[in-house]
Amino acid sequence: MIISSWNVNSVRARIENIKSYLLKYKPDIVMMQEIKTEDVNFPYDDFSAMNYESHVFGQKSYNGVAIISKGKLKNIRTDLIKDKLKQSRIISAELDYKKKNIQLINIYTPNGNPVDTEKYDYKKKWLDHLIKQLKSLSKKNPNIILAGDFNIIPAAEDVYNPKSFEDDALFRLEIRKKLREMINLGFSDVYRHFNETKEGYTFWDYMRGAWQKNNGMRIDHFLVSNSLIDQVKGININKDPRGREKPSDHTPIEITLT
Repeated sequence: MIISSWNVNSVRARIENIKSYLLKYKPDIVMMQEIKTEDVNFPYDDFSAMNYESHVFGQKSYNGVAIISKGKLKNIRTDLIKDKLKQSRIISAELDYKKKNIQLINIYTPNGNPVDTEKYDYKKKWLDHLIKQLKSLSKKNPNIILAGDFNIIPAAEDVYNPKSFEDDALFRLEIRKKLREMINLGFSDVYRHFNETKEGYTFWDYMRGAWQKNNGMRIDHFLVSNSLIDQVKGININKDPRGREKPSDHTPIEITLT
């Protein structure tokens, strides 16, 4: 089974790219972030025609998350974080797989820039709410796959120029510590589980020729419960969609379950 995570940067603007990706790589489940559309305008029919069911937590013009799946998912939830700003940033579903009930959690963490503003405070509070939920959920179900655009650069090797990001909301030490706090709850950063030092960028800005120069960063992640890590055969950062015409600035990351 292939589970993919992808910040599509507008599902309707990228629909042809997304369909090409689905047709070529055939993931079983795709967790999308930044769909930038209300539920009513989500392209359900496009995905249904390709045998995917869609579960959507949308928002007009901004944010928004969705899960599309070839198989049946259950217990869809959009209320895991009580967001005072009412931003659509998290959706959860349960998957029955090889006699295990796996909870899939798809997140789009706030960017947080500029630092020392209400946007940065919102990011910290949002992450604190997520950590609290993960603690609670892990006690009920030891099998969790958390994926999405975390907007967190874990370490210096995960960004092309760490010096220039020292005071960025994606790389500030207190933000990186929150990611470490999540991992310490009993999760593995799947990319680093399989690649100790290898560069694994998932995002390249549209500006300044970042894609062409490979000036990227790793901010899209899969965190998998340690109880499930042995069922993860591998992880792939699929750069093909980023090199296509009118791409998202992120590219899909994929895990394969045995």
